[in-house]
Amino acid sequence: QVQLVESGGGSVQAGGSLKLSCAVSGDIFSTSCMGWFRQAPGQERQLVSFISSNGTTGYPESVKGRFTISVDSAKTTLTLQMNSLKTEDTATYYCAVRPGYKCYYPNPMQFKSWGQGTQVTVSS
Repeated sequence: QVQLVESGGGSVQAGGSLKLSCAVSGDIFSTSCMGWFRQAPGQERQLVSFISSNGTTGYPESVKGRFTISVDSAKTTLTLQMNSLKTEDTATYYCAVRPGYKCYYPNPMQFKSWGQGTQVTVSS
C-alpha cells in the first residue's frame, strides 16, 4: 500500500510561485507512474503533470512552461514547482501514484493511491 501526503499549498498573488511536495511511502514499484492532478469546485479532476519511471514528463497546454514536476531518485518525494501562477490555477492539488511502466498523459481514473490534497489559491 502507498501513502501520499501533500504539502506546500497556500495563497499567492497572480504571477507568484509555489512549490508543492508529496511525501511518498509504502510499496512503490520500481516502475511507477506519478502525477499531479487538480480539481476546482464543480469541475472534474484533471491532470497537471506526470513523470514516468524513465523520467518522461508531460504537461497540458494550460500549465506547460510554468510548472515543473520532479521526483528524487528514491521516489520518496514528488514535487511540483509552479511559477507564473494564474487565477485559473486555483484548485485543490493532489499527488497520485500507480504501478506500471506505461505512463503518458494518464487518466486520473487509472490511479488508486491519492494524497489528501492541498489547496492552492491564486488571487488577482
